[in-house]
Amino acid sequence: MRKLSVLLILALASSLAFADAKSDSTERLANAGTVLKEIMGAPDKGIPGEIFDNAKCILVVPHMVKGGFVFGGKHGRGVATCKTANGWSAPAFVSIGGGSWGLQIGVQGVDLVLMVMNDKGMQHLLSNKFQVGGEASAAAGPVGRHASAGTDWKADTEILTYSRAKGAFAGATIEGAVVQQDDDSTLAIYGKKIDQKTLLGGGVPAPAAAEGFLAAVRSAAAVAKAQ
Repeated sequence: MRKLSVLLILALASSLAFADAKSDSTERLANAGTVLKEIMGAPDKGIPGEIFDNAKCILVVPHMVKGGFVFGGKHGRGVATCKTANGWSAPAFVSIGGGSWGLQIGVQGVDLVLMVMNDKGMQHLLSNKFQVGGEASAAAGPVGRHASAGTDWKADTEILTYSRAKGAFAGATIEGAVVQQDDDSTLAIYGKKIDQKTLLGGGVPAPAAAEGFLAAVRSAAAVAKAQ
């Protein structure tokens, strides 16, 4: 009887943990969508339309500090999507941490946005783990209605990085940060482990929980194209 009780307790704990992971992942999708809406709602202070329009993939890590992220070496979690022949892919869940972080150190409620600008950068994101500034080159992205003519954002830089605090976006440096698949969230939303290449390459349909996030991505892309 005692053994059965222990097994029931473990099963209940596992079920509750799964429910919490699904709730957290669904909330993260919604928060990431909100970040994108707010970016494109303030074009004079956000990511330029040309950057958004030319990006191959987008990775958003919302409310990093609230989620336990500490600049200089802890951890945040976000979602990514890539352009495919059939539109934006189902989202992939990622964690990001470590490395040396610049700008806006110590502020609360920081959002991080990574714009993957070319095929080489996309291949890094399609892998299950890579290092920003190591395997993948990165630079602080330009901010404003249009990318500055003096900013060579069309060069070989694979990822343009941004952070936001108190409503203002700025280019950010995140040298050495490691981006890898968030297995717990992937399992919670998709019901099984699926690698990044399959998810971001358009190999699976988007789950219902992701519709709000993907709608925000499509809307932001339309605004960027019209700028």
